[in-house]
Amino acid sequence: MFQAASSSRPAKTTSGRQRDAFFDNAKYLAIVLVAVAHSWAPLRNESRTLDAAYVLVYAFHMPAFIVISGFFSRSFDMRPDRLKRLVTGLVVPYVVYEVAYSLFRRHFGDQPDLAISLLDPLFLVWFLAALFVWRLTTPLWKLVRYPLPLALVLAMLASVSPRIGEDLDMQRVFQFLPFFVLGLMLKPEHFQWVRRRAMRIAAVPVFLGAAAVVWWATPRFDTRWVYHRDAAQAMDHQWWTGPLMTLVMFGAALVLTACFFAWVPGRNTWFTSLGAGTLYGFLLHGFVLWGSEYAGWYDAAWLRRPYGEIFVTVVAVTVITLLCTAPVRRVFRFSMEPRMEWAWRRPPATTAEGGDGKRSEDGGQANVRESVGA
Repeated sequence: MFQAASSSRPAKTTSGRQRDAFFDNAKYLAIVLVAVAHSWAPLRNESRTLDAAYVLVYAFHMPAFIVISGFFSRSFDMRPDRLKRLVTGLVVPYVVYEVAYSLFRRHFGDQPDLAISLLDPLFLVWFLAALFVWRLTTPLWKLVRYPLPLALVLAMLASVSPRIGEDLDMQRVFQFLPFFVLGLMLKPEHFQWVRRRAMRIAAVPVFLGAAAVVWWATPRFDTRWVYHRDAAQAMDHQWWTGPLMTLVMFGAALVLTACFFAWVPGRNTWFTSLGAGTLYGFLLHGFVLWGSEYAGWYDAAWLRRPYGEIFVTVVAVTVITLLCTAPVRRVFRFSMEPRMEWAWRRPPATTAEGGDGKRSEDGGQANVRESVGA
């Protein structure tokens, strides 16, 4: 699955299929933005510029990641090999890291009575629960006539439904759903279109204009809208602002995500192979972030100066990069890509109609790995 970054040949999956360098590059750059934004959170109230940058990144970094996840879920069906990979690639990591985060917060975060709940995702693991739900519904989205409008309607209804509750972070599941469905609808030529030279050039003034708008609006804007985790009423807003802001945030994220994809290189780079390990970086960097806060490292006054903010950014990029590397993946593969042959019934014998069961399972594994970054 891994190749040296200097190789001129595309990397291959375990099924022998070539990986697309563009998507690996996009996943790595998106996960870098996730880590950087998280590292800014404790400092954002000290600087309007940093606060605006935080909001700008939050407006599109997860939508971009979710669009890619949807794109690689297009072939998902209820085939047994793909269902098994859904369990080993999403359910098992969800349980392991929900428990791990809870224990970490208990012992290091001065919350000894924190309950372990598999229904109330802590911090980053909400994405695994959401991706599990989204992928299970993929066959349905491929059946309906107008999937994206329907997904937007569901997101708008969720934004005015405060009683949905926090189980499995269902507000985020519904409010981020349109981005997953959009990914299901996209084809390779759509990504090729947005990567044209004219689009790359046009993305510069568009993104700079968006940055200027965000800098102006940040003091006047409830930044909780970018998290997509609360209904309008829960944020003390009028109910009608929920559907309106759902459409506004979807449109803004769509434009910014298009700019992001326009700038992602399509060739093999030094970080292309790291795109295969973004799930590792995503789940593991939470421990580093929480550990830094619990240790009081963010209390240093100099971190609130521009050079301190730059230092935090560089450290975040370095840490997330290291967490996506092959050695880290080898150490933590047992928790994110476990081999669970013992849990499954033996596949049926090879038939002329069904083909080789093992080969189809490898294909299903590669599909899930690409969509979550493994």
